[in-house]
Amino acid sequence: MTLLNNETMNMTPISSLGEFGLIEKLTKDIKCKNKSTIKGIGDDCAVLDIGKDFSLISTDMLVEGVHFDLAYSPLKHLGYKSIVVNVSDICAMNGKATHVTVSIAASNRFSVEALEELYLGINLACTKYNVDLIGGDTTSSMSGLMISVSVYGSVSKKNIAYRSGAKVNDLLVVTGDLGAAYLGLQLLKREKEIFKSNPSVQPDLSGNDYSLQRQLKPEAAVKYTKILNDLKITPTSMIDISDGLSSEALHIATSSKVGIRIHEEKIPVDYTVMNLANEFNLNPIFCALSGGEDYELLFSISQKDYEKIKKDPDFTIVGYVTDASEGNKFVANDGSVHDLTAQGWDGMKEHE
Repeated sequence: MTLLNNETMNMTPISSLGEFGLIEKLTKDIKCKNKSTIKGIGDDCAVLDIGKDFSLISTDMLVEGVHFDLAYSPLKHLGYKSIVVNVSDICAMNGKATHVTVSIAASNRFSVEALEELYLGINLACTKYNVDLIGGDTTSSMSGLMISVSVYGSVSKKNIAYRSGAKVNDLLVVTGDLGAAYLGLQLLKREKEIFKSNPSVQPDLSGNDYSLQRQLKPEAAVKYTKILNDLKITPTSMIDISDGLSSEALHIATSSKVGIRIHEEKIPVDYTVMNLANEFNLNPIFCALSGGEDYELLFSISQKDYEKIKKDPDFTIVGYVTDASEGNKFVANDGSVHDLTAQGWDGMKEHE
């Protein structure tokens, strides 16, 4: 017993590393052996060279109590979202999703009808994004519901975008607006707590449709990759914004071995998000930087492409790429410069 306790004391808790630290620790000695593997671990998708175009593969898991709460996540919306977050990874490589497999583990508290509702959402998303559901697995669970989706797609070899291609003086661009999904989550959590205290009180969600939709039923950025293709712009680097703008910018900086500079005044936030943030006494820019689950795109482009996108309201230039020696910086509205740090949500960290 003493020996076991001593060994336990020397164990490293997973929460001390976080998701990306754990991935690095577990995979640092893994080497790809097949010539067809162009990119393995370390980007939004794995990249295989097995035909005229590159093939893209990614996988994502959603776990009840970690990634979603069924107290306020309808099963149909959850099924839809499980497909969207994977299609988003394909978009982040400038590609097009074509196929998915879906595996679920469900406890005995879920009825057949409940799982049919989940698959209604899955099928709705597959139809919208023209993706074929081609297989998967089902099994039982002792701890609620788990959904694992693998997505397959392709991209032209000349148009593929990695996290690692940003160059000094490139412009940093985001699609859409940021922070809405995080505020939607805060609203749902608040109303859940009120309901727990007083079940007779009905949730007050009025006037917040945009933030709620962005949290419960997000959309992948397929329209933006199409616009870029139509404009004949190939991003020098790209990533989807699932963990917050700051976290994704730092991924690009690390992978590309460059510095990043983001200006507060340029970050796009919807006016309804600003109002909701004020209601929660939150800075809307903090929500954009650290909130996550927006599933917009962050990418860098050469300055020569500026003229092509400068008038397009779908794209906002939020900063630029610097030399790595300048570090990663956030320029506030008052002109002060701060280190850009990642405070986005991490599924491997401890959460209250």
